[in-house]
Amino acid sequence: METVLRALTIYLVLLLVFRLAGRRTLMQMTSFDFVLLLIISEATQNAMLGDDYSVTTGVLAIVTLVGTDILLSYWKHRSAAVDRWLDGLPMIIVENGIPLKPLMDRARIDVEDVLAAARQGPGLERMEQIKYAVMEVGGHISVIPK
Repeated sequence: METVLRALTIYLVLLLVFRLAGRRTLMQMTSFDFVLLLIISEATQNAMLGDDYSVTTGVLAIVTLVGTDILLSYWKHRSAAVDRWLDGLPMIIVENGIPLKPLMDRARIDVEDVLAAARQGPGLERMEQIKYAVMEVGGHISVIPK
């Protein structure tokens, strides 16, 4: 039972940390971010398993993590409020060529990020050519041309 509680605690802490880190942070993962994730995985393994490194304890921790993820997925499907809290909502960050600075700051996005998405998607070159730019739930920027 201790392993289940440890794994559940680690799951919830990681969920909170990644939720606070923001969508865009996770989308722009660098090699350093990857190494950091590996270090986090090593630290969480020790926190979850304690001194018991048996196969049974490892399997129990994995089942707890995956089971918790499945339960949250089911809960998100049933409750719009839970879905909004866990995944957030799409956010309009540019409207009719005008950057919405407070929302861009909240999403930690600058004009260059929007213009890069505009060049990659519809091939736009200037902010004035953008009708809407939307920060999607997954962290990427969708651009709708005028």
